[in-house]
Amino acid sequence: MVVPWKLVGVLLLVLIGAGSAWQFQGWRYGGQLAELARLHADGMNQLTQAAATAQQAEQDKRLALEQRLAASEQTHFRKMTDAQRDQDRLRDRLATSDLRLSVLLDATDAAKGCGVSATSGAGGVDHATVRARLDPAHAQRIIAITNQGDRGLIALQACQTYAKSISSFK
Repeated sequence: MVVPWKLVGVLLLVLIGAGSAWQFQGWRYGGQLAELARLHADGMNQLTQAAATAQQAEQDKRLALEQRLAASEQTHFRKMTDAQRDQDRLRDRLATSDLRLSVLLDATDAAKGCGVSATSGAGGVDHATVRARLDPAHAQRIIAITNQGDRGLIALQACQTYAKSISSFK
């Protein structure tokens, strides 16, 4: 059997060419995969940084909201204590007869049989208006009612401020 050396040489050249092409393709694809991995890592880093920035912004907003709510709570507490102090002072003045509550009466009621005279005193500042003094016990009840009303209004204002603060947090 005769070995055709020419055919062996061609086969050897084809194998060497195929191996070289294979190696070249491996280098080329390896470079492309490395570039894709680098781009992917860069993209992931950017996403991580964006998420960290967004999280920090949300934490800053939450901290600002907590500070606003704390300031609002302090304001609410101060208003409540001021209102309570004012009500206590008024109640004390009523109890010591330092202050008397009076009400304006309709001048036409005097003509309907009301027992209060229709003329005012000479030292009055209300020009011919009829006033009646309230009993101290009734005045105390009125002050208690206004105290509850003041507290309710202050509490309502605090709730509205809280709701506005929370709704603006979004």
